[in-house]
Amino acid sequence: MKGRPPLRGLAAGIVIAILAITVLAADQLSKQYALAHLTEGEPVPVIGDALQWLLVFNPGAAFSMGEGVTWVFTIALALVAAAIVFLAITRVRSRLWTVVLGLLLGGVLGNLTDRLLRDPGFAEGHVVDFILTPWMWFWTTPAIYNVADIFIVGGMISVALLVVTGLNFDGTRGERPAEDAAAGAGADAGADADAGSGADADDRNDGRLEESDDESETRGDDDPSGAAADGTSSPEGTEAALDATKSLSDEAGERETRSGA
Repeated sequence: MKGRPPLRGLAAGIVIAILAITVLAADQLSKQYALAHLTEGEPVPVIGDALQWLLVFNPGAAFSMGEGVTWVFTIALALVAAAIVFLAITRVRSRLWTVVLGLLLGGVLGNLTDRLLRDPGFAEGHVVDFILTPWMWFWTTPAIYNVADIFIVGGMISVALLVVTGLNFDGTRGERPAEDAAAGAGADAGADADAGSGADADDRNDGRLEESDDESETRGDDDPSGAAADGTSSPEGTEAALDATKSLSDEAGERETRSGA
């Protein structure tokens, strides 16, 4: 993942949606299979006693915990789903976060569907569990769960790992977003200072040009050669220039005469 550009918001949202729908479909199809082929309370060995199918209807949370407060878990699942959707739209750009949240959302929606649509009623429906692994709690309490539970628990563990490793939603690590913001603020301040300095320098240059123009006008007024302030020559200046040109022409003629002799 390192070195790749972050996902765009639309791409991250699409990936999360695809993963969530895939997990939701796998969960609901597996539950329908269990309802069609299993009898409630009768275990079916799959890998000896280590893995069995056992159909139960769970009013509690994952792994049959928290029975008796079904509506609380319904609200909790709805809030988690809403939070993941909000993050997917506004903040998530990391590929790892996209995958983790997509799978987690699928698990949440799988059990939320049972809560809303199954008996005994809306928001109090019992979740279909059918996977039995007696060894999971060291043979103290049998763990019975479903496909959605696997992705919920796995997703929460993955979220904890991403937080511990410092991976941000945008794909950066640690405190880089804050540092980048500070650096951006410093750059803006520097740009403002440079702009201010440039403006001051322009003002100083404009002042110098005005002073230079004033001095030029003063010198033009006081020039004994007769040069006018507006750049035109006075009659006395023009006559002096013609005399100088005539003298140069005479000298050139004398040199040519000498050379011919």
